[in-house]
Amino acid sequence: MTRIAIVGGGLGGLTLARVLRTRGIDAAVYELEASPTARDQGGTLDLHEESGQRALAEAGLTGQFRAIAREEGEALRILDRGGVVHFEETAEDSGGTRPEVDRGALKRILVESLPDGVVRWGTKVTAVSAGRLTLGTGEVVEADLVVGADGAWSKVRPLLSDAVPVYSGLSFVEAHLSDVDERHPAAAALVGSGSMFALAGGRGLIAQRTGGGRIRVYAAVRTGDPAAVTSLAGRERLLDVFADFDAGLRALIEESDEALIPRPIHALPVGHRWDRLPGVTLLGDAAHVMSPFAGEGANLAMLDATELALALAGHDDVEIALAAYEAALFPRAEEAARDSADNLEACFRPDAPAAMVEQMLAHTADH
Repeated sequence: MTRIAIVGGGLGGLTLARVLRTRGIDAAVYELEASPTARDQGGTLDLHEESGQRALAEAGLTGQFRAIAREEGEALRILDRGGVVHFEETAEDSGGTRPEVDRGALKRILVESLPDGVVRWGTKVTAVSAGRLTLGTGEVVEADLVVGADGAWSKVRPLLSDAVPVYSGLSFVEAHLSDVDERHPAAAALVGSGSMFALAGGRGLIAQRTGGGRIRVYAAVRTGDPAAVTSLAGRERLLDVFADFDAGLRALIEESDEALIPRPIHALPVGHRWDRLPGVTLLGDAAHVMSPFAGEGANLAMLDATELALALAGHDDVEIALAAYEAALFPRAEEAARDSADNLEACFRPDAPAAMVEQMLAHTADH
């Protein structure tokens, strides 16, 4: 029996453990966070049929997904700084193929699909080598396969690659509004039931309606210094940056009810890949972290996990399975990373939101 150690209990690592289990293969997941709800799990995701939804089908969790999915979340609005709507699409118009789901709810159904003990919560991995993990307790775990599913700053990646994520030139400041229908009805109407982008001159206010009556806001700013975003995580300073935006848009910052969180956006080089090293591989952000402007991060992590699980289940030889998995992973990730980088540039051009509107109109015409 192949001993499989998965470093990282995010969506990718959990999907891998679950799909492996449906094929009769056990794996252990080592996760630093103390529990599945130890921190805010992030915003909403649109799960794509060919990737995230396929992964859940292979995991036997389509029914559970449908129970938490929000079809209305597919709606999209694109505005300029004055609050003028340049593009609007309802969930019905979009075709209903990419329903939204809150990250926390998606993580919950994956965790609940695994027996107790599969995920070792609150476990720090202090050292990694091919075939071995050293834990914070001093315990040494031997494994035939180590999978790095541990995100952008992966501890496993250095075994395979010298690449490190590079600052993209864009930073987010994250804010939240709660109980929006009652407390912030104007903001709720502005954002709608899905996502809203208000873009102009290297800046943007990106808002997502999530479950539980909440809106998550990302104030995006082009700046060459990733440390500079820390100074923007003060409400008055951030409002100064968006001083020429419509008052209704600025209210998304003014009325936010929690501390602002700086988030510099990093990405691995487009086309990141590595030479085959026996007994080690990567998935998700550990393999191909990119900006969120292709909407592929979680979808790709879950697809990577599924493809890896199916390769391992389909080959007696682990190395043959890993070679097949990586041969498909590299071009798939390169295409998504290029789209992400291109879309980031398009969204923050001087004439924004023109490029994003043009792209969405072309997409609508194709469908």
